[in-house]
Amino acid sequence: MNVLVVGGTGFVGSALARLLTQRGHRVSLLSRRPSAPRALPPVYHWDPEREELDPNALAGIEAVVNLAGENLAGVRWTPERKRRLVSSRVDATAFLVQRWGDPGPAPRTLVNASAIGIYGNRGDEVLTEESAPGSGFLADLCRGWEEAALRARASGARVVLARFGIVLDPAGGALEKLTPIFKLGLGGPLGNGRQWWSWVTLADVLQSIELALTREELSGPVNVVAPAPVRNREFARALGRALRRPALLPAPAPMLRLALGEAADAFLSSACVTPRKLLSAGYRFAFEDLDRAFASALRASRGSGAPTRPS
Repeated sequence: MNVLVVGGTGFVGSALARLLTQRGHRVSLLSRRPSAPRALPPVYHWDPEREELDPNALAGIEAVVNLAGENLAGVRWTPERKRRLVSSRVDATAFLVQRWGDPGPAPRTLVNASAIGIYGNRGDEVLTEESAPGSGFLADLCRGWEEAALRARASGARVVLARFGIVLDPAGGALEKLTPIFKLGLGGPLGNGRQWWSWVTLADVLQSIELALTREELSGPVNVVAPAPVRNREFARALGRALRRPALLPAPAPMLRLALGEAADAFLSSACVTPRKLLSAGYRFAFEDLDRAFASALRASRGSGAPTRPS
């Protein structure tokens, strides 16, 4: 299959490009920084804000994986930051879909990144792909992102909305922010620690995306989370065990909100999410146990590459 990975120079995109190439797919990348270090050519340029797209990028492409979007975690959502988050996700996806099939036949499949943030803060409610979206900036952002992707259906494309949970990789996302704090022995529960955190390893993210590319019955929302969500306090204890550090110092919600403002919602919201569609498709998760997942992720960060299925 000829696959274009949008945002292919990021930590998920670059690992996905390697996996897909190893599995025999022909991969090309689309990036705002085509000169960025990379393992796999070709890399095509685009700049959605300027409505620039290399005319060769979509030629002969059968499937697109869209992972583009600025980092959400660990910075205040100022009005300008919010604008950039919307622009890099909603507007960029809308531009990509606008150019669908230019030139030649349109790609048949779009796997578009989203996030479980679409469910908002839902307490102890068990959430599936059938659950309604929640409220708040993050939920609204994800909803707009998905709506932009679904427009590709007008050209006959099968669209998969990959709703990622907390990806356990020290190179990006929440774990990138938390690991240095825990290494100093300063980690612990966030807020009251009762909020559900739905996590997934990078290995399962990559293999779930490949499944979405190749399984025609998968479409619409797909929760990409391990089938074993945990409360934040359990997450903190497991990370402390993996790093051999105490995890006893809580970060009260008011302190987080003072430091991060509205962006603290990404850490304090509760979403107990289940991967019903992946399980129904017969997908077997590489990691369902959080302790083993942390061990693999941290081992990979020390130079052994992206996490893989345990032997």
